Amino acid sequence: MTRIQYQECIDACIKCMDACNYSYVSSLKEYDLAALRESIQLDRECADMCSFAIQAMTRQSPFVVEILRLCADICERCADASSRHEHNHCQSCIDACRSAAMACRLVSGAVEVYA
Repeated sequence: MTRIQYQECIDACIKCMDACNYSYVSSLKEYDLAALRESIQLDRECADMCSFAIQAMTRQSPFVVEILRLCADICERCADASSRHEHNHCQSCIDACRSAAMACRLVSGAVEVYA
C-alpha cells in the first residue's frame, strides 16, 4: 500500500493520538486519580501506539499489518476503559479510539469490507 491508501487510517490515528493526549492531561487534573489510573495509563499507551502506527504506515514498514492489529487492540482497550467514566474528555477519547481501531483493522485486513 502507498501513503495515499493509508491516509484515512493515518488521519484516524492522528485524531486518536490527539484525543488520548488530551484525555491523559485532563485526567491528571481530576480529583480522583485512583479511579482514572487505568484510563490514564491506556491513554498514554494508545497515543504512543497510534504515533508508532503512523510512522509504520508512512515508511511502509514490513510489519505494518502486525503493528496496525496491535494498535487496534490497544485503541479498543482504551475506549473500553474510558467508557467507565463520565468526563467529557473520556467521551471524546472513546469515539476517536473506536474510529482508529476500525481504520486499523480495515487497513490490516482484519475486517472484511463488503460492497
